[in-house]
Amino acid sequence: MLYGIAAATAALLLAAVLAALLRVPALRLGLLDRRRQRPLPVLGGLAVVVVTCLVAWMGEWTRVAPLGDGVGRLLAAAAAVALLGLVADVWRLRARVLVAGTAVAAACVVPYDETGVPGGMLAVGCVVLASLAFKGLDHADGLAGTVGVVTAFGAGACAAAEVMDGLAVLLSVFAAALTGFLMHNWHPARVGMGACGSLFTGFLLSSSVVFTRAGYALGPSAAVAFCLGAVAAADAVLVVLARLLARHPLLRRRPDHLAHQLRRIGLTPQGSVVLLGAGSFSAVLVGVLVHTGWTGDGAVLWVAGVSLLAVLVLLRVPVQPPRRGPRVPVQPPRRGTSTQVTGHMRVRNG
Repeated sequence: MLYGIAAATAALLLAAVLAALLRVPALRLGLLDRRRQRPLPVLGGLAVVVVTCLVAWMGEWTRVAPLGDGVGRLLAAAAAVALLGLVADVWRLRARVLVAGTAVAAACVVPYDETGVPGGMLAVGCVVLASLAFKGLDHADGLAGTVGVVTAFGAGACAAAEVMDGLAVLLSVFAAALTGFLMHNWHPARVGMGACGSLFTGFLLSSSVVFTRAGYALGPSAAVAFCLGAVAAADAVLVVLARLLARHPLLRRRPDHLAHQLRRIGLTPQGSVVLLGAGSFSAVLVGVLVHTGWTGDGAVLWVAGVSLLAVLVLLRVPVQPPRRGPRVPVQPPRRGTSTQVTGHMRVRNG
């Protein structure tokens, strides 16, 4: 217990410091997220990955908090997915490369002896979809980190209920590292998560849920997994439906995610993240209660109904392309004057 508190505190402080330090090299190397209104350095996710792995492996190495069977392999696979995301941050990778790499990593950690081969293949697909869904959440300042912290605490509670102490400690350390990162990622963000951090977040959380629910029936396990990732799932469904209805390519970036639509109906950037964080907390709480048996599986239907209603309402909000600044009319030069062209404007001399 004391080690868990000390490890989480160390992870929070180290992640906050490292995220601040990595901001400068990210700016110098041009590792920026240009989807925002301002270029945002994206090495903050690397800080979360490094700190989580470092603190967790220190507990394993000292045997103070051993990770347990399979959890070390899970963390190594998550780190490999984070490395793939870092490559995607530096060089543009096709989506199929990210999908294939994440699928290979997931196939290496699924406990087939408890899930069976068909269930294991389904679990691999769920891990891949969850990883990509969390990558999609990184479209607004503080959103992916906030949802990740809430989900990590929920998954950690489920792991603790199954007496998986090593996995519970790992998730608490990860939640603390994300909190330290959020100190620099809250609006207006000074550093972003990037594909490195978002893929690591989605992979680690979804794989942890697979580990926790291994051996349970498929239906209830899918219900718990949906509750823990309800916000990411709703965002993915909203994006797919909006782009299909508008006949836009699914993989082409557009401002049609949850936070984008909430801002269009009048919420502030901070308000949209707080609202989605509260929604994530409510859904995660239902998932934990279902997992521990405090409530029946029917409670999941309320989460699914509210998520579907939110998607349908936000789907009716028109997606407008980003506005461009007004064009400045250019007056033709008079005789006896010279013009110098600078950018899109002419400067008159003489």
